[in-house]
Amino acid sequence: MKLLKLLIVMSFSSLFPFGNGNGQNKDDRISTRPMAVAGSFYPANKDSIVRLLSEYFQPFKHQKKMENIAAVIVPHAGYVFSGAVAASAYSLLEPDRQYEHIFLIGPSHHIYMDGASVNDQFEYYETPMGKVKVDTALCRKLIHDSPFFSCNPDAHREEHCLEVQLPFLQFRLKKVPPIIPIIIATQSLPVIQQIAEVLKPYFNDKNLFIISSDFSHYPSYKDAEKVDRRTGKAIAEGSPYKFIEIIAQNEKDNIPNLVTSACGESAILTLLFISSKMKDIQIHPIMYRNSGDSEYGDHLRVVGYHTFVLTRSGETNTDTTFSLTKMEKEILLQIARRTIQNKLNHSSLPVYDEKGLTDALKMPCGAFVTINEGGKLRGCIGHFGSDQPLYSVVAEMAEAAAFEDPRFYPLQPGELTKIGIEISVLSPMKRIYSIDEFTLGKQGIYMSKGTQSGTFLPQVAEETNWSKEVFLEHCAHDKAGLSWDGWKDADLYTYEAVVFNEEK
Repeated sequence: MKLLKLLIVMSFSSLFPFGNGNGQNKDDRISTRPMAVAGSFYPANKDSIVRLLSEYFQPFKHQKKMENIAAVIVPHAGYVFSGAVAASAYSLLEPDRQYEHIFLIGPSHHIYMDGASVNDQFEYYETPMGKVKVDTALCRKLIHDSPFFSCNPDAHREEHCLEVQLPFLQFRLKKVPPIIPIIIATQSLPVIQQIAEVLKPYFNDKNLFIISSDFSHYPSYKDAEKVDRRTGKAIAEGSPYKFIEIIAQNEKDNIPNLVTSACGESAILTLLFISSKMKDIQIHPIMYRNSGDSEYGDHLRVVGYHTFVLTRSGETNTDTTFSLTKMEKEILLQIARRTIQNKLNHSSLPVYDEKGLTDALKMPCGAFVTINEGGKLRGCIGHFGSDQPLYSVVAEMAEAAAFEDPRFYPLQPGELTKIGIEISVLSPMKRIYSIDEFTLGKQGIYMSKGTQSGTFLPQVAEETNWSKEVFLEHCAHDKAGLSWDGWKDADLYTYEAVVFNEEK
């Protein structure tokens, strides 16, 4: 397996009119790590950074918080590019939660070494919002306990991938616990596995792991969406070997200008090796964008940004579904129908007014759009990832269901008044290990095996009256392209849906 090559990522400093952010006092030089990228990746002034973070967190203020969050995967680019995406994950943290430590883990953009560097040289990291404590004693214990950990100051001096996470933590948490700054600077799979083994005892409900990584580097906008969706799906499955397989496939596809699928590949792999055999861990895709979505970016060469949250089950409530008002449901149905109508009429009229959209409609969420005609299915396409605003997903899936479902001919103008539209808003997927954890009729099922996958929405059970086993057999055979009993050794996930339709 060929791991990513070390990269010098795009520098966005020229885009920031924030000034110089050294912030180092003469008496702090020995004990405090000074800011390396303040004034370039993020504002160097406290008031400015608080205003910016407030803006990024605002769309998620009504989002349900996730209890017992074990880890997050977040980007580390300049805030104007990836700040809003990072906020989508940080906003799910409980502000009052008191962790013992935060393990900050990211890739090296400056040096290579056969292992990981733990920064035990400073008592504090400085940010425009104040100092963050480092648990130097625990850092030194990691170095003492394993030959794969050491401290190389060059790995930390100019490195931005951990530094940029600290203001988010200071903004979100009422109390930031001591951090453990770790830079993984190796491409060796066996070494990464050893690093994961050393860190595994610390991956408990007392600590939070933050994995810092951007995703695809430098393909076109459309290619980035394709690559990042595939990579993100592999992460959501929770298998480090599936992640390795997809990274290799992305390289094999020779996508123009694609330098890496994830610059923090080694850090993500470390987390997956730690968590993959823990049955109480669920992985939730939260949001996706790329630098082309920023007013400062273009669509020719972009960098992808994806967020994920890992939670523990049991006493944990990880349900992030939310209710929709009657008006919000009507708006989504109007968006779906107007999108289809515009396509048939070759019209560019807007299908929604962004000013009239509620926070719930702007929430990152997955959805399916189903089209029926004369009581029969006419098209159904959906998107699982919580990486786009709900209203945008509905518009995109409505067009796909009407014109791109390979089982049907594209919708014709004469059919527009004959069809009915149904929308299913999806909760994040939850990995299950026994069909006893699957509630037929209440939950949908998603199964994956190798490169094949398929799903049945919850309402399929009501429409067919199948037993649970028959339901799974048909999903395996009809949807995933597996054998009838292929579900038995496939990876299984459940999800719930808020389902509503046009009432004639």
